[in-house]
Amino acid sequence: MIVEQMMKTNVFTLQPTHSIKDAITLMQENKIRHLPITNEIGSVVGIVTDRDIKEAIPSYLMEDQNQDIYETKIKEIMTKNPIIGHPLDFVEEIATTFYDQKIGCLPIVSGGKLVGVVTETDLLYKYIELTGAHQPGSQIEVRVPNRPGTLFEVSKVFHDHKSNVLSVLVYPDLVNNENKILVFRVKTMNPLGIIEDIRKEGFDVLWPNIPGMTN
Repeated sequence: MIVEQMMKTNVFTLQPTHSIKDAITLMQENKIRHLPITNEIGSVVGIVTDRDIKEAIPSYLMEDQNQDIYETKIKEIMTKNPIIGHPLDFVEEIATTFYDQKIGCLPIVSGGKLVGVVTETDLLYKYIELTGAHQPGSQIEVRVPNRPGTLFEVSKVFHDHKSNVLSVLVYPDLVNNENKILVFRVKTMNPLGIIEDIRKEGFDVLWPNIPGMTN
């Protein structure tokens, strides 16, 4: 999946000459935590987060508050030249950027202009959507040999049961690198028959580990 398919295109922005008060108002009204800062032609020149604002303004618990701070231009507190993405970047690459750079928002730029934005919340929801975790069903984890054709062999069991597979994930086996762990999310609330037949095919079902059912 590419970023263009998941990014938000209705992006709220401000310019460097806007004030901290402007940023607070815009964030509160739209329930957002990140604001790309653009110049007059729509190019990204910075980004402001709710953390930047919290670090800049005095605590409401302080008796002597300097109200002038709210009129400070956001160019004084924004992160200049932030990391950006492109609409044709892969979502996996964007997720790696979030993790490596410890950021919570990525402006998406095409042709030098801001065209969208992706946040860590967007990535989390997309993960939930891709794994099918938001749909009712059952999860089955199977340890298989790391060889060609194994996925087909296991999937045939689901086909025979006429069970709809919502998602498939593949993980390395941390115990033995000659194996893989296949994680299926299946649109059924009673996977006992499927589990039994997977085991009959000689595969090790790790989850659910149902008492009374053995390999």
